[in-house]
Amino acid sequence: MSEPEALVTGIVGDQAEEWDRTGRIPIETLRELGKGGWLCAQVGTAHGGPGLDSLRNGRFTAHVGSLCSSLRSVMTSQGMAAWIVQRLGGAGQRATLLPALAAGTLAAVGFSEPGAGSDLGAMATTIRDEGDTVVVDGRKMWITAAAYADLLVLFGRYGSGGAVVVVPCDAPGLEITPLDDVLGCRAAGHAGLVLDNVRVRRENLLDSAGAPLSLLATVGLTYGRMSVAWGCVGILDGCLGAAVRHATTREQFGRALSEHQLVAGHLADLYVAGQVARRICEHASRCWDEGSPELATAAVLAKHVSATQAATGAATAVQVLGGAGARDSSLVARAYRDAKLMEIIEGSNELSRLALAEDVVRRAPRPGGTR
Repeated sequence: MSEPEALVTGIVGDQAEEWDRTGRIPIETLRELGKGGWLCAQVGTAHGGPGLDSLRNGRFTAHVGSLCSSLRSVMTSQGMAAWIVQRLGGAGQRATLLPALAAGTLAAVGFSEPGAGSDLGAMATTIRDEGDTVVVDGRKMWITAAAYADLLVLFGRYGSGGAVVVVPCDAPGLEITPLDDVLGCRAAGHAGLVLDNVRVRRENLLDSAGAPLSLLATVGLTYGRMSVAWGCVGILDGCLGAAVRHATTREQFGRALSEHQLVAGHLADLYVAGQVARRICEHASRCWDEGSPELATAAVLAKHVSATQAATGAATAVQVLGGAGARDSSLVARAYRDAKLMEIIEGSNELSRLALAEDVVRRAPRPGGTR
């Protein structure tokens, strides 16, 4: 076990079930992980972060996901915020914001709106210049980690294009309403936002303002999809471990469950699901680390396959554990609920399939041997 994995294992301990039940991770726990940069571990050492590459960060993310998907969700949000600043901010903004994020300042990223979930083209939040300030108006919903955040990294319309603005959570006109009835990742700090004439300094507008909204969103979503995909590897790791422990210690009809062929088949299916998800995530991370032009598609594929495998695998784990897996906040019950959300967030399964189909068509040979 690596040093960061040992650190997070010690911090989480046996608390994940309680966090899920109460819908809250202690803010001190998030600060402790955040101050070492482990909530956004791809931030470079020049800005105070651990500087992990995508593959090493992915494996770390999977480990966190095997312990607590809510904590992994907060990590996804923090890492996405840092990546958006890295890619879309100017040098001065990177120099200010990245060290803060790597030192424990907590951030949430706002895409979704009441009328704009998968259809980000329907985004209605507006960002406009007014003198030396920027004014933000709109509503966001299902914003992961917003209930814990110090800063919000928000996407919106900016003239004929799009923009990203950083809004402090104590800004006048901002209302944050935590959601307390979510299906999965119950302690991830989901919240809804209302922004009514919220004013921030002009330097809070990332330098990429005016670029196409779809292009800006893809930057953030690609990181989010990678992180969710690796988190699903962790869900499968946790489910396999729980299922094997139960099947090798629980007896039925005079034999361990693992000696019954149908149960053994479930264990094999769980192992295969985990291996499929892990290998496809490794491919996507290598695309990231090598700067491959195939990254965006590889991230969609990794997220789609891993989420689908995690949802099916978690259901299989519940089946193996039977009544022991039916307790609402048990590891496999949490996984069952959490994995379902993974098929929806950062691009639903349906949206992912459409994107993959478009890529297949784009690559298909055309008459005359052209593409």
